Amino acid sequence: MIVSCHGIELSDAFLSVSKAISNKITNPILEGIKIVAEDDTLTLSATDTELSIKRKIKANIKEEGEAVVPGKFITEFIKKLTNEMIELELNDKNQLLIKYDDSQSIIQCYNAQEYPDFKQVESSNFFGITKKNLKTLIAKTIFSVAVDDSRPILKGVLFDLAGNELNAIALDGYRLAKVKKPVSSNITESFVVPAKSLNEISRLLDDSDEVINVYIDKSTIMIDFGDTKLTSRLLEGDFVNYKQIISANYETICVINKDQFADALERASLLSKVGQGNCVKFDVKEKNLCITSNSELGNIKENVPVNTTGKELLIAFNARYFIENLRANTDEFVKICFNAPANPCVIVPVEGDEFLYLILPVRMIG
Repeated sequence: MIVSCHGIELSDAFLSVSKAISNKITNPILEGIKIVAEDDTLTLSATDTELSIKRKIKANIKEEGEAVVPGKFITEFIKKLTNEMIELELNDKNQLLIKYDDSQSIIQCYNAQEYPDFKQVESSNFFGITKKNLKTLIAKTIFSVAVDDSRPILKGVLFDLAGNELNAIALDGYRLAKVKKPVSSNITESFVVPAKSLNEISRLLDDSDEVINVYIDKSTIMIDFGDTKLTSRLLEGDFVNYKQIISANYETICVINKDQFADALERASLLSKVGQGNCVKFDVKEKNLCITSNSELGNIKENVPVNTTGKELLIAFNARYFIENLRANTDEFVKICFNAPANPCVIVPVEGDEFLYLILPVRMIG
């Protein structure tokens, strides 16, 4: 194999695929990145057997071939050669020669025959979604996935697809995030994507209105970005029936400025973190929401103007759950809907139904 290409393009490709390199090494070959030179294309791929990323770049292929190189090392090395023209040559000792300017480095390669194949999703089940909408969908749900292993299915986001509508749902037992976006599709599917994979998908997305295709089979999802493809294993098991958790009616509804609410909560939570598990109390009145927190250091009282209809209410929450929801939201105002001090509340848009965040209260002390 003899290949030449520009350092910036090669570095970009290594950085993209290196996100799929395994952190828990059970098989040394998974520390590698596979490079394949064929026709006028250099293809790089990496996998941890659950997440796989493949990237293609144009290159001058003088001699076709393939190699598996130490992934993290070569990614860092090539990142320091972005202004150079680089030539890669595989010798008969399975060593990769990296030539640039008048310099040369040699890296010992792995056995390319031992590297796992990149899984292709050959499926007619797919939907189209804009990069911007998919990025937003992930950002507004992923912080609500479970982080412990007690229920592995909750360590991912449920994609509930029905025709031209996609709902993404994440929950961890204390809160739920649900976001809806339009898609181009005529299929009905439900599947759960691991949070780790969604983080990597999000890194490959921009805020454009370009439509990309998402392919699904019974165990795998593949996102086609054109030059880059990402596949991920889907989580197995039954997701929580989220529709049963969400109430249809609420006794107290208040409209509040999202940024004022978030700022007040962040100030109050500074004190509530000391000995109270981040607990803050909401005293909901007709025109005012009073947020209080107490600890041995003192107390904080924050008043935020609201427009409330329904009953007055005193209820307590973990402030972090509210703050994370609000910071992921771009609306100027939101509605907060309550029933009773022991019942969950929801945060929804003032108009429409693009998102819904459900948060369980905590038992009030004192």
